Amino acid sequence: MTKGLWLAATAALAASAGATAQTRTPDQQAFFATYKELVETNTTLSAGSCTEAAAKMGARLKAAGFGAADITYFAVPEHPKDGGLVAVLPGADRSLKPMLLLAHLDVVEARREDWARDPFTLVEENGFLYGRGAVDDKAMAAVWVDTLARLKAGKAPPRRTVKLALTCGEETTSAWNGAEWLAKNRPDLVAAEFALNEGGGGRNDASGRHAVMALQVGEKAAQNYTFAVANPGGHSSQPVPDNAIYQLADALKAVQGHAFPVRFTDTTRAFFEASRARLAPEVGAAITRLLANPQDKAADAIVSRDKALHSTLRTTCVATLLNAGHAENALPQRATANVNCRIFPGETVDGTLATLQRLAGPQVRVTVNQPVRPTAIPPALDPKITGPVRSVAARHFPDVPVVPTMSTGATDGIFLEAIDIPVYGVPGFFVEPDGNGTHGLNERIRVRSLFEGRDYLFDLVKAFAG
Repeated sequence: MTKGLWLAATAALAASAGATAQTRTPDQQAFFATYKELVETNTTLSAGSCTEAAAKMGARLKAAGFGAADITYFAVPEHPKDGGLVAVLPGADRSLKPMLLLAHLDVVEARREDWARDPFTLVEENGFLYGRGAVDDKAMAAVWVDTLARLKAGKAPPRRTVKLALTCGEETTSAWNGAEWLAKNRPDLVAAEFALNEGGGGRNDASGRHAVMALQVGEKAAQNYTFAVANPGGHSSQPVPDNAIYQLADALKAVQGHAFPVRFTDTTRAFFEASRARLAPEVGAAITRLLANPQDKAADAIVSRDKALHSTLRTTCVATLLNAGHAENALPQRATANVNCRIFPGETVDGTLATLQRLAGPQVRVTVNQPVRPTAIPPALDPKITGPVRSVAARHFPDVPVVPTMSTGATDGIFLEAIDIPVYGVPGFFVEPDGNGTHGLNERIRVRSLFEGRDYLFDLVKAFAG
């Protein structure tokens, strides 16, 4: 969502929870220890181990009273460091289908020389916690582990069975993906009526005040394609029009100039309807016209000035990597590019391929890269989900609006949706207008936001579990 949209709504600053180490209650300290252990366990693809992180979380669940039969560790021999776990807290009413809590343990690469602080040492400074994974996604993973421990310690079990899946491979397309493996090989372990995942969240304005909360209902599918041109080449002193680099460049310019058609899901329609009043009058009016007629090119042009709104309206494809030529003084024999697409729910990998092939022309070979993501299936705007999200939010964050959104990125939810488990990215953690360094340098989260998110998500799980 756009910064302007997030900042347009205003809300009272919520009470600070667990603001300092000195004022934390024993149960907050126990949660913080879980969170700290996760952040300080390196789970990058290059040097880390999700298997180690899963074992540490499993040990914490066992200390909370879970038996060996309640926890399943999983991995494959080819990827021994990419393992995860599934934990189950049985409910009292077996007529209710289980719910699933999903989070990924892996994090984006982080080099010490680039960061102001060690990315794998949790540092508390000026009201923020710094570390790789501080937000994405170890805050949610720690909350889910803490939630199961707290539910286990309750006087009575929840009515609904609560499952937890901690997986690896979400951050790297080419990596072995634990959520995908579970969906294909052990769907029984994660079978659930619905799942709660990352993807939603809250936004603070520039002053740190809560502005808006987002409930993710649907996401795009990420898919990479290769554009390739082969040519006999020759001496650069005798250039010819038939040049692999130029042919590739022409194809990429065609992709750059192509706008995929405007589409709406129930979620994006609700998002735009809720958003138009908070935007500039010209943009709000254009949204109204576009909702009435998705083929209104003039309205599309106005709305699409904002890159986030543009991406929310359609499939997008963009060149991200280039490789061409073999010598300074030779005509190129080969030129290739990677084109990264974010495919709108309901549209397919093959359909997008056909469009790219048409744009590229006959001299450029376009192929689908492995792995191939499933078609994005948008879950329903189900009142059984949206109702508790809003009602619990009203108690924790009065007057902060909750807006349904579709992620223009992708999460592991897409693999569960492929086996008929609707996945919702629930709010909870509030982040800053700059995104808190997620996937970038010096990732951080407000201390207040971490503990507020813990409390909100625990109460949300209780509302769903009974």
